Amino acid sequence: MNKRIVAGLTVASAAVAVSSIAAPAQAFSFGNGGITFDTNTQVEFSFLTSQGAYKSSLGIYEVVGSTANMVQTLFYEAKPYDSTASDFKGTFGDAVKSSTGINSVVYTFQAGKTYTLGLASTFGKDFMGTVFSSNSLNPFGQQAKFSGDLAGGSTIWFDDRGNKNDKDFNDFGVKAKAVPEPFTMGGLTLAGIGMAYARRRRSKA
Repeated sequence: MNKRIVAGLTVASAAVAVSSIAAPAQAFSFGNGGITFDTNTQVEFSFLTSQGAYKSSLGIYEVVGSTANMVQTLFYEAKPYDSTASDFKGTFGDAVKSSTGINSVVYTFQAGKTYTLGLASTFGKDFMGTVFSSNSLNPFGQQAKFSGDLAGGSTIWFDDRGNKNDKDFNDFGVKAKAVPEPFTMGGLTLAGIGMAYARRRRSKA
């Protein structure tokens, strides 16, 4: 076979290998319309802060029809606010705990399923209800605000309907970020070999 053709095939193989290790484009929804992905996707959640006298718990719920079923607790308040809080503020490690014991919880969303985030709250011994990040699940309208994107980090802030439902959206906040797909070692190896061979061929030309 002609040496130029071999070199061209090698470069082409390297290009294919490089393209194979890039994360594939995917369609998804992550906002007030619901949470859905077309491929299984890991998302890392971290707690920001909470505000108010309610004791709340944030979880991931799977939505089936008009019903939301809790599948994973992310963060919960062991007490309504920090021990030294002057303005009902709650921080991780004091008032707020997680299902993992650290301020990082990773959940794998399954392809084709619909999810929502839900904030359930109590005041003393009274259950005050659950508000959802999906507007359609709230009879009283929007209770969560999303900003940013999953690649760089999306923040989600809830209003827990406390304080006469003031809609200040600062009662419970978390950050969500997509976990990058790992590169395949085979793809990296093939790309490295192909590029090295192509450089060697050019240097001899």
